[in-house]
Amino acid sequence: MRLKFYIPIIVCLLFVSLSALKLAPKRIIFFGDSITQAGVKPNGFITQLENKLKSPDYELIGAGIGGNKVYDLYLRIEEDVLQKNPDVVVIYVGINDVWHKQSKGTGTDYDKFIQFYQKIISKITDGGSKVILCTPSLIGEKKSGENELDADLDKFADAIRELAKKNNLPLCDLRTLFTDYEKTHNKSNLDKNILTTDGVHLNDLGNKLVADNLLPFLK
Repeated sequence: MRLKFYIPIIVCLLFVSLSALKLAPKRIIFFGDSITQAGVKPNGFITQLENKLKSPDYELIGAGIGGNKVYDLYLRIEEDVLQKNPDVVVIYVGINDVWHKQSKGTGTDYDKFIQFYQKIISKITDGGSKVILCTPSLIGEKKSGENELDADLDKFADAIRELAKKNNLPLCDLRTLFTDYEKTHNKSNLDKNILTTDGVHLNDLGNKLVADNLLPFLK
């Protein structure tokens, strides 16, 4: 008799639990620098992705801070990523690690970049979240090889490609996508105003290119 009394309660609790699991949105954190920080603006790539994905099923969180390099991401990963228990983390960093060598006399040594990037990957995957890597896009929009920092940026992009392969992670190769786009559409070989406002930070079209190419990874 006692078992019969509890069966409806157990069934009800199971139904509530299954419903909660079904309704829980997929939480995606975008972890990066000022490009990611601007991604939450009305025409930013994160906002564009929100418009493409159904919001009850997905929760998109921007965790970008202007000027950040890979070491900065490592220092704030606990509070800005791990404590939020994301399902997926999109890492988009590397521009400042190269650019700041020229603009501020800082930047990141190549070996250190790889070491800290790997530590970030390990911390996130050890926490049970999936990771998507992005190569850095542009520092100058002239044809590939004609911008001052192209060689360094390509080297750091190659490092991220190798990290994706080593850790068996999906890669959104923005470096290739952006340089291919410039090759086709930048007929006047301008250094900005095709996909960026200043050679680095994305304009509406640049944000759309990122959103369109990240979308298949997130569905």
